[in-house]
Amino acid sequence: MLEGGLVTALPLILTVFVACAVEAIEALTIVLAAGLTREWRSTFQGMAAALIVLAAIIAVLGPTITLLPLTALRLVVGALLAIFGLQWLRKAILRAAGYKALHDEASAYLREVAAAKAAPEVRKRGVSDWYAFTLSFKGVLLEGLEVVFIVITFGANQHNIGAAVIGAAAAVVVVTVTGIVVRAPLSRVPENALKFAVGIMLTSFGTFWGAEGAGVTWPGNDAALLVLVPVVAAVSLGYASWLRRAHRLSEAPRPQTARSETEGVTS
Repeated sequence: MLEGGLVTALPLILTVFVACAVEAIEALTIVLAAGLTREWRSTFQGMAAALIVLAAIIAVLGPTITLLPLTALRLVVGALLAIFGLQWLRKAILRAAGYKALHDEASAYLREVAAAKAAPEVRKRGVSDWYAFTLSFKGVLLEGLEVVFIVITFGANQHNIGAAVIGAAAAVVVVTVTGIVVRAPLSRVPENALKFAVGIMLTSFGTFWGAEGAGVTWPGNDAALLVLVPVVAAVSLGYASWLRRAHRLSEAPRPQTARSETEGVTS
């Protein structure tokens, strides 16, 4: 019975895992920059404070969102997921096409390190290094809020908060352990490809749930996702390929026809 439940929830677990892994990588980059450059005690204090705030938000928001009627929940959450997904897809497509610089965790890490080295050391409110504290706090809180949103929305819509929590926890553990082992940002992880995949999943699920909340009945119910996800992926990849070709043509050197004609006349 337990195995059957895990198999059924596997798509949900994997989707949440990939989405949360992206956020965990970005949080890890900030924490490592603060801890390795400044000091670990203040960094851990900031991380702990952020986790306490996140726990309070979960305690309030979790039970509240599950009390909403399922139709209204799917309509609202579906719209939000579609908006977030389209934003992720837009950035991923522009990066794939060359219109936007690729997101590089190694470069982001170096920028954070440079800023941390330049900041003065200030003792404040019982914290020996206020800069390390606030840098860690803001990084963990902001990325953690996105993890909480993903877990609650996906879990509530699928009536399986537990599976969503498993996916998120696994992502955080894997990224954290890897970060501790290598003690560096995970620059070799294809984060842009992950963001492309997450954008596709968020857009697909958001469209699916939002339409259900609006009264649409999908053929095959949840099985419709097996068609919807590939369609969104195909359209997104096709659009990225088209933009890549257009970008290459716009950057290609133009033939100097006018100059050639002039040279022909003068000769």
